[in-house]
Amino acid sequence: MSKDIKISKGLDIKLVGQAELVTESAVLSNFYTVRPEDFHLVTPKLTVKVGAKVKAGETLFYNKANEAVKFVSPVSGEVVEIERGEKRKVLAVKVQADKTQDFHDFGTLNVDSAKPEDIKARLLESGCWAFVKQRPYDVIANPELEPKSIFISAYASAPLAADLNYTLEGKQAEIQAAVTALSKLTAGKVHVSVAKKGKSPLESLDNVKLHKVTGPHPSGNVGTQINKLDPINKGEVVWTLSAQDLVIIGELLLTGKFNAERIIAFVGSSVKKPRYFKTKIGAEVSTMVYDNGVEQDGNDRIISGNVLSGKQIKPDGSLDYYSNIISVIPEGDDYEFFGWNKPVFNKVSTSRALTFSWLTPNKKYDLNTNTNGEHRAFVTTGNYEKVFPLDIFPLQILKACKYQDLDEMEALGMYEVAPEDFALTEFVCVSKQPHQQIIREGLDLMYKEIG
Repeated sequence: MSKDIKISKGLDIKLVGQAELVTESAVLSNFYTVRPEDFHLVTPKLTVKVGAKVKAGETLFYNKANEAVKFVSPVSGEVVEIERGEKRKVLAVKVQADKTQDFHDFGTLNVDSAKPEDIKARLLESGCWAFVKQRPYDVIANPELEPKSIFISAYASAPLAADLNYTLEGKQAEIQAAVTALSKLTAGKVHVSVAKKGKSPLESLDNVKLHKVTGPHPSGNVGTQINKLDPINKGEVVWTLSAQDLVIIGELLLTGKFNAERIIAFVGSSVKKPRYFKTKIGAEVSTMVYDNGVEQDGNDRIISGNVLSGKQIKPDGSLDYYSNIISVIPEGDDYEFFGWNKPVFNKVSTSRALTFSWLTPNKKYDLNTNTNGEHRAFVTTGNYEKVFPLDIFPLQILKACKYQDLDEMEALGMYEVAPEDFALTEFVCVSKQPHQQIIREGLDLMYKEIG
């Protein structure tokens, strides 16, 4: 029996450029790039050199702090470049793909009879452990710790987010294998959240506790669901996974192959024909961007992820390890003369001062990246609380992170938040403060000082 989650606080930002429910195969990428920066707080130790031949699923590097946590190649081919930064820091490993793909065979695993240690070993050696994150700290999970529960959100509420009911259709066998395996790694429950509207492929899963979610964004964020169902206290650990990654984990367990294939939504007002593409982790975004309606000399921003919490990438960049969406919107580098002193009809705002988006709640907007203001000190307006559904004081926890008071951060609930939970408060912030960066720095400080 499902338990409904109803969120009242939040904000749905309706944008032009939602993907049509049509899937095409993207132009095959010649190069695939894995960037250690996608795995926060991981110090990479390379296992390959330039010129090395690798199969899909073979290790490129591992975490220096925990050698069991490995990161693998999404394709078979030749390592053609290892990009380094200051002090020879590894920034990226680029693989030139073979025309015919060759997979490393990890062997199949019967998840119904497998022991927990066997499942964990398989996920670690295959690189699939990178998909398992933990709260607190929003980092790759420590395999030595047992979580009190596992959370999977199959409902994406962010602006222009991929429709998971559509992208996961037909993958029930892989998803069931993945959740059955994960259920053996915790003494608690595997919580799966789906949208109350529509039919989700995850509704008929066994070995899970199903929840149906309604409400505005961030109702689809796993942090919101943890806060409503099983809040984290000091000393406790909760694992989180994206529903899209369950398909890769399940296919590994059923076939023994690490198949990094992913269906991504190509969206945004700068895209002439928004739709879905079948590609792989680390693929060149240029194979989708310029061949599918985005002007090559246009003044646009390309984002790997959603417009609130995604990462800006260059036109010659690559799809990051966790994203299932590429957003392209106009670059907001223009200046609007006296923009603060006249009525605004074409922007979204939670305030009714000279703004009128509240009169047309279903209107879709063509927004750019302009912050419509400059950075200044925190101003107490009460706007954060309107869009922040967690049972936490957002302004106070942001200030505690700024002045690095660990005791206050603990008391205010820092253990259960991640940067994406503050994406909306950053969007409505009249002070233009970088909320997600502040939270990330606060979590890093806690990880360093408390562990």
